[in-house]
Amino acid sequence: MPGIGTSAQRQSLFNGTRVASRNRLLAALPEAEYAQLAPLLRREQLELRQTIHEYDKPVERVYFPESAAVSIVGIMTGGAAAQSAIIGNEGFVGLPIFLGADRMAAQTFCQIPGDAVSLSADEFRRAIARGGRLPVLLGRYTQALFTLMSQSSACGRAHELRERCARWLLLTHDRVGANEFPLTQLFLAQMLGVRRAAVTDVAGALQREGYIVYSYGRITVRDRHGLESAACECYRVIKRELDRLLDGHDAADPLAGVRLSESGKSTLGDAGGA
Repeated sequence: MPGIGTSAQRQSLFNGTRVASRNRLLAALPEAEYAQLAPLLRREQLELRQTIHEYDKPVERVYFPESAAVSIVGIMTGGAAAQSAIIGNEGFVGLPIFLGADRMAAQTFCQIPGDAVSLSADEFRRAIARGGRLPVLLGRYTQALFTLMSQSSACGRAHELRERCARWLLLTHDRVGANEFPLTQLFLAQMLGVRRAAVTDVAGALQREGYIVYSYGRITVRDRHGLESAACECYRVIKRELDRLLDGHDAADPLAGVRLSESGKSTLGDAGGA
């Protein structure tokens, strides 16, 4: 079952002094608020393909990834799956609890193994009910996650596979905090909604350009600037919104200059919309 590990993995994080968290939400909490939460947090080592939350089953624990990355995937009747979001050190896994529900019609599982901290759903509810900075940060992250999912959905219909692949690799790179990470063909295919053969072609092209090394199910980012140049504007839209909401950093708008509306009506989709 998710969240079950060795006694060392289950130990509390609280030792009387604050240890800087690698999770951006926890790191942003005021000292006093973190001191209340820390004794409840449990360190976890998430394993590859470990189910975190099952489809249509009650969420029992909420996770704050540090070096792990978790996928949210939609499921089809034939057993196929497509990724709708990736969550790493920028966020938390357990959105239904925050929104007042107890489950969701999707599965979350560990895509990239690594560290996380967790607390029970009931403890999480009580922490939210206390108010303070935590529910504010969680609400802002929820908006950023919505941006990621909506922009990714639009991107999948509007942009070439090479651009979309670069975008997902950049998002993953941001969330694991390392230049090298495991990423199988299957997971990359789920990210992009394509067959594995297409993954081989596009990853090979990015490797020939010197942006990544892709070998034996592992990605190494060698040229971050080059990978950003290969990605569509969707990556910058997603990152800008996350940084604005969590850090108050307002970067240049990648959509500046695009005509969005006129006289109170949307012009998107018109021939002269850009």
